[in-house]
Amino acid sequence: MYSEKFSESLKLVEQARDKNIALEPARMTAEQKDTLLATYHPDYKTDEFEVLKIGANKGEKVPMELAAMLEAKSRISANDVDLTKPDIDCDVLIIGGGGAGCSAAIEADEAGAKAVIVTKLRIGDANTMMAEGGIQAADKENDSPAIHFLDAFGGGHFAAKKELLYKLVNNAPEAILWLNELGVEFDKDKDGNMITTHGGGTSRKRMHAAKDYSGAEIMRTLRDEVLNRKIPVIDFTAAIELILDENGNAAGAVLMNMETKDLLVAKAKTVIIATGGAGRMHYQGFPTSNHYGATADGLVLGYRVGAKLLYADTLQYHPTGAAFPEQIFGALVTEKVRSLGAKLVNKNGEVFMHPLETRDVAAASIIRECGDRQNGVDTGNGLGVWLDTPMIEKIGGEGTIEKRIPAMMRMFGKYGIDIRKEPILVYPTLHYQNGGLDINENGETTNVKNLFVAGEAVGGIHGRNRLMGNSLLDIIVFGRNAGTNAAQRSKEVNVGKLTLSHIDKFLKERNEAGIDSTEVSPKLLPNYVHNAKEQ
Repeated sequence: MYSEKFSESLKLVEQARDKNIALEPARMTAEQKDTLLATYHPDYKTDEFEVLKIGANKGEKVPMELAAMLEAKSRISANDVDLTKPDIDCDVLIIGGGGAGCSAAIEADEAGAKAVIVTKLRIGDANTMMAEGGIQAADKENDSPAIHFLDAFGGGHFAAKKELLYKLVNNAPEAILWLNELGVEFDKDKDGNMITTHGGGTSRKRMHAAKDYSGAEIMRTLRDEVLNRKIPVIDFTAAIELILDENGNAAGAVLMNMETKDLLVAKAKTVIIATGGAGRMHYQGFPTSNHYGATADGLVLGYRVGAKLLYADTLQYHPTGAAFPEQIFGALVTEKVRSLGAKLVNKNGEVFMHPLETRDVAAASIIRECGDRQNGVDTGNGLGVWLDTPMIEKIGGEGTIEKRIPAMMRMFGKYGIDIRKEPILVYPTLHYQNGGLDINENGETTNVKNLFVAGEAVGGIHGRNRLMGNSLLDIIVFGRNAGTNAAQRSKEVNVGKLTLSHIDKFLKERNEAGIDSTEVSPKLLPNYVHNAKEQ
């Protein structure tokens, strides 16, 4: 199935495999990493960013595609709905039905609040479902939350909000216990102890997994708990505008039925944004590992009512997205493949980096190898490098791949590639939204009261780069955190008169800034039809 050039490169990889297994590439120095990132990482391509002209982050740069959505018109006017007759009235309105939204709903319900989930697709249609490698927690004798903190703080370029990261690592062991008690089937040894592995940038083995479909297993469990508790879930219904009360506090949302386009008014004492990521914005034309609805909606909704963004100029490009075959272009190849022993190899059969560098460094290294060094493999649909998966079985023994990463084996097996016997081709894929809405340690936005945020829509937890396994962790820790605190706040809130006056205020600001685009936001769904009308 391979071209002649493919086959020649493949032979070089096979010939060098035994030597490469024993090879221990040196980790880069801090100075080397800084130079590499500044030269090759997509976040440093200044011509791909735009300075915001309006809003709470006026004067700051964000990706061009995001700027267009943040500064776009609302999908509605203030007169399109009757705010005096809400269709839904609840204590806690949760926008998003992924891991963060479900964790929030469970804890809000546990606290006695009336919680409602609205989601533009189905409950569980989220990046949580697609996460593979695992979830970090320092719960072994040779580890501690302090060491976890240092790994994550350094991996995030020392930019994380310390109080958020402190909460993340200290609540991690209890989050694992909570999930285990809910029924998540973590990998365990014959004595019932959880099996843990390394991830990129970790100094200890603290990655807990359910084979290589950890996110799907966690999402299954959370979804079942939401449904068992009979928490109302409104599927195929998107939040298209937040509602404030006369005091400027979050007090609900305008919802749109994705099929009929009918509008609904949801009134709430508190609101939680848990809308996930932005991969389907395809920043800089990159493919993505994200689910279909990942279009940065929560950032747009929050920004329009005055919430501030943090680190919105930083994205994570997972170093190993599938580069071949084209049917799965951009699909995630879990970092667990490298933690089990596979190394990245160029077209000449050479290992060109330490396999467990942080994700930003690994992605930039691959981009350099395929670019200036001209050592990438031509896939016929772009360039890639080899991820030498047969190393795993040579190191761990026959059956390791089927036991530890069965989903990877099945995904490539559908296209005639047996990853136990032949390597796979990879290239960075748009994976994670490092930046998002700025929150305090209670999960509330720093400048809009009663508006909480959880999950990938938050900025600041991970700094400017995230370590593997800390995203599944943050949806649990900060989802539960938001749910508990929003429920508690709802007991104290007296909602004032509902208003959408911020829409006209935002329009005025647009006009004064000379913005004349006709785009509307939030985007809601990507549009893959050439010249098709925006969804």
